[in-house]
Amino acid sequence: MNIVILAAGMGKRMHSALPKVLHPLAGRPLLSHVLDTARTLEPTRLVVVIGHGADAVRAAVAAPDVQFAVQHEQRGTGHALAQALPLLDTSVPTLVLYGDVPLTRASTLKRLADAARVAGEKAGYGILTVTLDDPAGYGRIVRDAAGKVVRIVEQKDASEAERRIAEINTGIIITPSAPLASWLAALKNDNAQGEFYLTDVVEHAIAAGHPVVTAQPDDEAETLGVNSKQQLAELERVYQRNVAESLLVAGVTLADPSRIDVRGTLACGRDVFIDVNCVFEGDVTLADNVTIGPNCVIRQAAIGAGTRIDAYTHIENARVGAQAVLGPYARLRPGTQLADEVHVGNFVEIKNANIGHGSKANHLSYVGDADVGAGVNIGAGTITCNYDGANKHRTVIGDNVFVGSDTQLVAPVRVGRGVTIAAGTTVWKDVADDMLVLNEKSQVSKSGYVRPVKKKK
Repeated sequence: MNIVILAAGMGKRMHSALPKVLHPLAGRPLLSHVLDTARTLEPTRLVVVIGHGADAVRAAVAAPDVQFAVQHEQRGTGHALAQALPLLDTSVPTLVLYGDVPLTRASTLKRLADAARVAGEKAGYGILTVTLDDPAGYGRIVRDAAGKVVRIVEQKDASEAERRIAEINTGIIITPSAPLASWLAALKNDNAQGEFYLTDVVEHAIAAGHPVVTAQPDDEAETLGVNSKQQLAELERVYQRNVAESLLVAGVTLADPSRIDVRGTLACGRDVFIDVNCVFEGDVTLADNVTIGPNCVIRQAAIGAGTRIDAYTHIENARVGAQAVLGPYARLRPGTQLADEVHVGNFVEIKNANIGHGSKANHLSYVGDADVGAGVNIGAGTITCNYDGANKHRTVIGDNVFVGSDTQLVAPVRVGRGVTIAAGTTVWKDVADDMLVLNEKSQVSKSGYVRPVKKKK
């Protein structure tokens, strides 16, 4: 089939310079969610109709399998679909989706396509409908006494009797492609909006003898669109609730399913626990028995089995081994790799560094552009001075090194295996194995000193 995604609207009620279909849901543009679903159906042609903010939309979702048609004037959904006609394969049906309706499931669309395929001798015209307790604002599905669809009427053009109809049009259709050009050309805009409605095509399909069939989704949220920031926020919660439900079914323990945000993919092993207010972005993997404390942000990372991540820890583009302990308030920046049983404590920042098995940096330190061996202890206040004002340099620390508190390691520098660095030392030269390193200092104590006191006003 062809798939056409209508994504040309301005979205005035969003009150934003960003095109509506590029507003993020779960960290990705609304349109990207629709494209992902469309691709699972393996379309013959995949066309996005763009208009408002066309250059930005094109740049955001451009891909080898996507073609673009431009609607220079927004004159309705029928007019928008007409812009895609030159790009379609007329030998297969065309499925029409919307760039601001992100939660439709592929299974629902397959059900609609299957219904249209077996509708009769002629290719069927399929409409995705849903029955609502409050259908206000939506186009109604009008059926005859035998239950056959005869037309779709928009809310603003509906009679009082038609407004009482609970079955509504979602806008998602599948249509034969060969006669589509003539049907769209016959549309009129003599309606309350002065637009060419795609919904009016159904009457032309009926007149041409094409059976009209309908299908409904499993969840009405699949049909919800975004026209305002309020609706975007509501769909975000629906999306996150669905993700939380999937995690729970898979055996993950969530302290509160309503307080987790997944903005990408989260793969979890057995007996994983996630506390409240955690955010996961990109592709994140949590192995068996991982525990995540509250208010953590984990982006594009893999966490090994049995690791404990305490509150307020931030991790980005990093890999953490098994049985490690991180936080609270730890930060792993891009390029960090921690081996098994590493401890990274409160207010410790690691960037582009490899930390060996069992090494510890428990307090108030910065380790950047470094290779740290196994069994190393890094004292509080230690800094790798990796930037000379123009270039970054690496620090290399061998196994079983003890780094005293308030040490500065001025890169590039190598510290050999088994070295002890005294507190308050600045290391700017390479150190051989098993040495004691310190800067010569003297301490002076004077008697008779009187501490200043604050003057009274």
